[in-house]
Amino acid sequence: MTKTPFRSGFITIIGRPNAGKSTLMNTILEQKIAIVSDKPQTTQNKIRGFYTTDSAQLIFIDTPGIHKPKHKLGEFMNEAAKSAVSGVDVIFYIVDGHEPYGKGEAFIISSLPKDVPVFLLLNKIDLMQKEDLFRLTAEYSERFPFAEIVPVSALKRDNVDRLLETVVSYLPEGPCYYPEDMVTDQPERAIMAEIVREKVLESTSDEIPHAVAVEMLEVRERPDGTVYASAVIYTERESQKGILIGKHGAMLKKIGRAARIEMERTLGSKFYLELWVKVKKDWRNKEIYLRNFGFDKKTLDE
Repeated sequence: MTKTPFRSGFITIIGRPNAGKSTLMNTILEQKIAIVSDKPQTTQNKIRGFYTTDSAQLIFIDTPGIHKPKHKLGEFMNEAAKSAVSGVDVIFYIVDGHEPYGKGEAFIISSLPKDVPVFLLLNKIDLMQKEDLFRLTAEYSERFPFAEIVPVSALKRDNVDRLLETVVSYLPEGPCYYPEDMVTDQPERAIMAEIVREKVLESTSDEIPHAVAVEMLEVRERPDGTVYASAVIYTERESQKGILIGKHGAMLKKIGRAARIEMERTLGSKFYLELWVKVKKDWRNKEIYLRNFGFDKKTLDE
């Protein structure tokens, strides 16, 4: 009996902000690797996730939403998304089925490579009517020669298994690049920092979210088995610092409590978490701060 060859490859997920890229990767992996929120531009850097079966390993690269940048951080995010398109085996281009086709989608389509299979994923089919799905399929088909057009619900997992079966057939024969039980190469400290940032996004108004960066100061296991973690939330203005701390520290306590619960759920340990808030004026436009927070253009091709 002929053994089925093992297949492996790299799949980049691109799209506009809030299209569902991170939700899709988390759903595929059945584990939270990338933070999600209803705020645009939640993902700020490339994040890798690994899906492994007996016959294949799929290496997904989640990317920031492609948008019109307003600062150097936004420029970095766009570069991170663009750099993740080269040298991969398949591209998942995910669109929000509720959003009309516009200049943002036209810009992304104009930059899609012709020498890599591109799957168009029409997301949020659980909220769409069939006639809208047919209309979108026809509209996008005229604009680019997609290898596949797959309607999905990233949140509900509708059609995701079919998507995985289909994409494996596009991958080359290859090795298992990462251990079978490994789902990401993100360091735990980076995951913790992202969880804190997610809770800031969830808890604060539109004035705050993208002016925030998080730095883990200390992570250590205590004698009783709990993990002590401390972090600084950086923002750009004193007024934002006041909002993050809240009256009598209420907002910071709320963020810390939610982050601690999420860390325990995601990382499987009991946590004691301490948070501070500091101001770094206009950090999103200063190269030295961007490098310190991991937004270094030298690492984009890694």
